[in-house]
Amino acid sequence: MKKSFVLTLLFTLSLTYSFTFAQRYKPRPVTGLLGAFGAEVALVKESLKKAKTVSVDGVLFTTGRIGKQRVVVAETGIGKVNAAMTTALMLDHFRPRRVLFTGIAGGTNPELQPGDIVIAKRTAHHDYGSITDKNTPTRQTRNAITKQFNPAYFPADSVLLHLAEQVVKTVSLEGIPLESGGVSSRPVKVMTGTVVTGDVFVASPEKGKSLRADFGADATEMEGAAIAQVCYQLQVPCLIIRSLSDRADAEAHIAYDKFYPTAARNSAKVVIALVKAL
Repeated sequence: MKKSFVLTLLFTLSLTYSFTFAQRYKPRPVTGLLGAFGAEVALVKESLKKAKTVSVDGVLFTTGRIGKQRVVVAETGIGKVNAAMTTALMLDHFRPRRVLFTGIAGGTNPELQPGDIVIAKRTAHHDYGSITDKNTPTRQTRNAITKQFNPAYFPADSVLLHLAEQVVKTVSLEGIPLESGGVSSRPVKVMTGTVVTGDVFVASPEKGKSLRADFGADATEMEGAAIAQVCYQLQVPCLIIRSLSDRADAEAHIAYDKFYPTAARNSAKVVIALVKAL
């Protein structure tokens, strides 16, 4: 009788575990939307229908709908570790089919101005690597799952990238106003380019030029490559979209404070339109 009871208990626990595992890891038709801080995700959250907030290990995720699409939205916090942690929690708990990031960045392409958009064709860590005795940098991260080197640049999902390039043409973007008159200095420029990531706010023209020279960077920020790496390693389609708040130069702090609300809105508008077009 005792042996029978133990076997029955083990069988029941096994069924319970299997059911829980299946429930948690069942793929869902949901799109994950991320931003580093409040202003970057505020417009996205405001556009949600039937919004509901869920806490996962203390991180708040808001579920709802944008158009016909089910989405889950989260604020990652600033920096690569925070971004990677929130992305991993989202992928584990909600199993999104794709991940989109909306946010601001510093421009390193001299042709870009605050308010302009960079759709990241590829992202890279600019502060990761090692220096050998021959002064040769190694910039590739290593995939903890496969034990193989990751690419130095994480490519955007080609389907999402192409769709974003088409959708952005239909979005009304805000230009940065001139000091007088409140009229935009020029139409917002949108480009597909390279975004680099590091745990540092770049406010140095010399550093901006070196990122441009060493990585071909069009913009620099603090989360994109970390999110792209997690998605790449777990084989989840990902796209990073950035709007410039500054030019990563000596005036970056001043420009950031002045222009980040407009930049955050521009990026969010593109992401919202992209979700509706899926």
